[in-house]
Amino acid sequence: MRFVEIKSPEQQSVMVLHRVRMMLMRQRTQLSNAIRAHMAEFGLVAPVGREGLQSLIKLVETSDARVPEEACACLQLLATQLKLLNSQILATNRRIRASARATETGRRLMDIPGVGPLLASALVATIPDPKAFKSGRNLAAWVGLVPRQNSSGGKERMGGITKQGDRYLRQLLVVGALAVVRYAQRHGARRPWLVQLLSRRTTKVATVALANKTARIAWAIMPSGEAYREPAVQAA
Repeated sequence: MRFVEIKSPEQQSVMVLHRVRMMLMRQRTQLSNAIRAHMAEFGLVAPVGREGLQSLIKLVETSDARVPEEACACLQLLATQLKLLNSQILATNRRIRASARATETGRRLMDIPGVGPLLASALVATIPDPKAFKSGRNLAAWVGLVPRQNSSGGKERMGGITKQGDRYLRQLLVVGALAVVRYAQRHGARRPWLVQLLSRRTTKVATVALANKTARIAWAIMPSGEAYREPAVQAA
């Protein structure tokens, strides 16, 4: 029987920062979509991205003649709320970065490729005692990054990942791994393991496999007190 490790008030406070940031990000997306949808009603469409949204907001702030006065007043309220959300998200990001750098474990975790302040802070706050897991695979299984087994009659059938466990950690691990994979595809990588994996698997499969590996590396680093060491490239 496995028991949930008790978190300290400080760790719970850090997770409150992460949850609030997620809520603010969702609200920002909702406001952005609302502004785009309302402006499209008047035939004003902008390209996808932050610059396209800012061009629409500029039309609202300057009271463009193509937008009726009543609609412009309502859209200005949404634009004001969007600016407030952006400032709150930036302040929350600064607090999360400070929490990651405040702990010795968080600073060591950020040395792992694909692990930034956001993921390092979440790992430290979510996993009070890494020794509660017997191996790195147990941690990866807890996050939901291991294949689902459908074995019968002595034949092993491995399916997709289970997606069970902490969804937030799994999302951060996959996003960090995707950044490493994209960089390797554009600029190359010194890791033979990743290069060989990308040559025979799709980008999504390689990303999930790298996220699994990152979780195992994090488990090995957190309780040991050692720093991350890049694997040495063996000569042919």
